[in-house]
Amino acid sequence: MTVSIIRFGGSNCDRDAERALEHLDIDAEIVWHEDGLPEDPSGIMLPGGFSYGDYLRAGAMAARSPIMEEVREAAADGVPVLGVCNGAQIGCESGLTEGAFTTNESARFQCEHVYLRVERDDTPWTAAYEEGDVIEIPIAHGEGRYEIDDDRLAELEDEDRIIFRYCDENGETGPDVNPNGSKHNVAGVIGDRETVAVLMPHPERVTLPDVGPTDGQGVLQGFESA
Repeated sequence: MTVSIIRFGGSNCDRDAERALEHLDIDAEIVWHEDGLPEDPSGIMLPGGFSYGDYLRAGAMAARSPIMEEVREAAADGVPVLGVCNGAQIGCESGLTEGAFTTNESARFQCEHVYLRVERDDTPWTAAYEEGDVIEIPIAHGEGRYEIDDDRLAELEDEDRIIFRYCDENGETGPDVNPNGSKHNVAGVIGDRETVAVLMPHPERVTLPDVGPTDGQGVLQGFESA
């Protein structure tokens, strides 16, 4: 397997993602968006950053790059796709997953470690954990508040498409432990297929043991189990 990490103008977490994946013995390559995907990609990652300076809306311009049509086609064929932070915004803007990420409730850039509760353990991105596990992963975003129509959110919850929620160290959710005002503390969701997921926190930043905790390894290992 080789994961294609798509670099847009303004991406800044592509090298972090590449190094984290390679630490897990997952081959990875950075692909410039104008060059298109390699033939028969086996995995795709949309990394964090500030693509196109977050003009219009975060992720809106990158979502309209021609390569994203290739990503949608690959996702429909079952290729695993993971969007992180700005990549999550791009994923929602391009229709890979539902909802949208918008300005934090605080109207400030939030950069801190947060706790996430694993909502299900039967997707590639959560299979390394147990349902109910609490993991610690950093966030770094100004537009990370997950928004979606209330009725559709209820349907997503009924369909078990929420995979991570913001919580405290004991796994309890609520407004006091919601760093950005996301509806129902949503931090990560899957698309129509379980092989497609987006999340706002950065698992690649807690993968290398020489820089701290490694709670994010299980998310990235989803490329192997997808």
